Amino acid sequence: MQDKSLTIVSIGGNTLIRKGEKGTIEEQFEHTEKCMAYIAKMASQGKRIVITHGNGPIVGNIVIRNEAAKDIIPPMPLYICNADSEGGIGFMLQQALYNQLKKLNARRDVATIVTQVVVDKNDPAFSKPTKPIGPFYTKKEAKIFQKEKGWTIIEDSNRGYRRVVPSPKPLKVIEADIIKRLAIDGVIVIAAGGGGVPVMELQGGTLKGIDAVIDKDIATAVLANTIGAAAFIDLTSSEKVYINFGKPNQKAMDRLTVSEAKKYLSAGEFAPGSMGPKIEAAIGFLKAGGKEVIITTSELLESAMEGKAGTRIVK
Repeated sequence: MQDKSLTIVSIGGNTLIRKGEKGTIEEQFEHTEKCMAYIAKMASQGKRIVITHGNGPIVGNIVIRNEAAKDIIPPMPLYICNADSEGGIGFMLQQALYNQLKKLNARRDVATIVTQVVVDKNDPAFSKPTKPIGPFYTKKEAKIFQKEKGWTIIEDSNRGYRRVVPSPKPLKVIEADIIKRLAIDGVIVIAAGGGGVPVMELQGGTLKGIDAVIDKDIATAVLANTIGAAAFIDLTSSEKVYINFGKPNQKAMDRLTVSEAKKYLSAGEFAPGSMGPKIEAAIGFLKAGGKEVIITTSELLESAMEGKAGTRIVK
């Protein structure tokens, strides 16, 4: 391998389960195979790659199964559901990438690492949970769960009541060193799925899982900076970054500098639940030493790498 730099590729959870689909495993594998096709091509050209991924709505489905079977088997805490999604999605990506590499007669090892990400137990997010997860409940069910489990449950757009969980800032990735060593050795590493499993450090440095959801883009930026990645590719449902999104004067941005991205972010151009965290992650990555960020769809990844699609964010 000639190129020793690391590229981190973040795949949105909605890439695997598309709007309007049932979310069957066959549908998920079909999308995963297509998404991995160009990543396999990148790998066959010698690029050193780390892959991260979202886990929504998959982790929500795991939580629903958890609740549906609560009278048969003990329900698991959210951080275990996060770990389950990391393993399951990681397996799909790992197998799909293996198959795509086979088609190209390319020999590269692929490994999934269930990743722990440290958060601060005193993060303000824990006193104000905002991230919806899992099924909708009736008002009666909501009151029972609030009392018995201590959950924060809110009414969600007149559709019912839904649990909300904290979304604290990621501080560090416990497995970052091994991820870096494997990637430098040429292994394609799948890590920090769904933002990683949230853990807090106890006295003496031991770890304990905590119920929360970490934004996968912010976690990816933390991992990317820790391992010294040069490029950050963020695959989402939008071909490019837009300003005035959804308005008659909507404008696609082919290129943004960090200062421009910060200006538009401060002006409220990027929604907190969608493009906002991606721009925030891009800014953090580039300010810490990264060279470029590309935001686009998985279908346009190859064209984006050639500068023909997507949005490039640079210093």
